[in-house]
Amino acid sequence: MRRPPGVPDHPYARSAMSDAEIRDDRAAGRLEAFAGDELAGHIQYFVLEAPRRALVPVHTIVEPAHEGKGVAGSLARELYGIAAREGVVVAPLCPYVVKWAERHPEEAPAADPELLRAAKDWLIAHPEGF
Repeated sequence: MRRPPGVPDHPYARSAMSDAEIRDDRAAGRLEAFAGDELAGHIQYFVLEAPRRALVPVHTIVEPAHEGKGVAGSLARELYGIAAREGVVVAPLCPYVVKWAERHPEEAPAADPELLRAAKDWLIAHPEGF
């Protein structure tokens, strides 16, 4: 998977689309976009371990002052970039990330239906924090 020109590698990537700095807070399960010192948006996710390791985005939130600036798309792109660098897949449950992936199949390989079922089952069993 190729990164867009001018976008450095993670953990602190600067997005060409929204000029946001993106940080992965793995312990909190949040991929966060900052415009300066201000939180512009985030993707809440968890790491599924079985049947196959995957990053599972559940919610995408963009702060009202940053809507329409490409923040959500930059977050989705970076989540798939992280997954590619880690050699894992993304199993999107977040409706925004699902639609983004459909529009960017070259960057966002489709998740296996069995993996999506496992992610949904995990979320049902662990609703806290989501």
